Amino acid sequence: MKIFILTSLALIAFAANSVLCRLALGNNVIDASSFTIIRLLAGAIVLFCIVLFSKGKTSTTSKGSLLSSFMLFLYAITFSFAYLSLDTGTGALILFGAVQITIIIHTLLSGNKLRPLEWLGVIISFLGFIYLISPGVSSPSIIGFILMTIAGISWGIYTIKGQTSKNPLRDTTYNFIKTLPFITILYIATMTQSNYSTEGILLAVIAGGVTSGIGYTIWYMAIRGLSSIQSAVLQLLVPVIAAFSGVIFISEIITVRLTVSSILILGGVLIVTLYKYSLRNNPGT
Repeated sequence: MKIFILTSLALIAFAANSVLCRLALGNNVIDASSFTIIRLLAGAIVLFCIVLFSKGKTSTTSKGSLLSSFMLFLYAITFSFAYLSLDTGTGALILFGAVQITIIIHTLLSGNKLRPLEWLGVIISFLGFIYLISPGVSSPSIIGFILMTIAGISWGIYTIKGQTSKNPLRDTTYNFIKTLPFITILYIATMTQSNYSTEGILLAVIAGGVTSGIGYTIWYMAIRGLSSIQSAVLQLLVPVIAAFSGVIFISEIITVRLTVSSILILGGVLIVTLYKYSLRNNPGT
């Protein structure tokens, strides 16, 4: 029950990032750059406090990496600007699909060959992306699609880099802190165009401190009781939760295009994930 509750809270937090960003930028209560800056600052502060007051002791002195912090920043800034033109569910679907495909491509480039059924899953996912952006009344903004794809690739690389971490919470904290130079440059470059309100600042703080900072911490607690296949499959729910949250909180519409694309993209990823799991447990097949 504890793992179930923690996992549910973490998945809701991940989906809430999309909802909060869309609420802030869709209602023009803050600009994308300011949202990104405040979100990363709030995340750094909250995570630092969690590490500082954590009772657990660790022998590792790992403090993240500059590459990971840049990937985190690149994810955050493109994520924000993408949601200027994307609906909540569409953005979450593109983000999640890009993350998973990035990880699959990395696996392929690392010398691990894909089996025919895995290739089928990858092709189905790509077809889902093609259908999503194909010309039509309900097709998403191309600029938004490109930006969110970059965000997904960046988060995918960040995830890959984090797979070797001996202390994910500590590394994530320092990666957030190490985004400060990039945040400073962004602030200097965009301060004359900044536009924010109390509501916008509050949404950015919640997105950074709660659904990102605390959300990541909860997820680390939850995955201790989950297998790798369980954590991978459960994350398929994030775009679905985000889409329905968009309907509830922002009055967005779930289109036929989004539904079909979700089935293709998430279904393709699910095929690859489950097949890898079956190979790992039945190496002779």
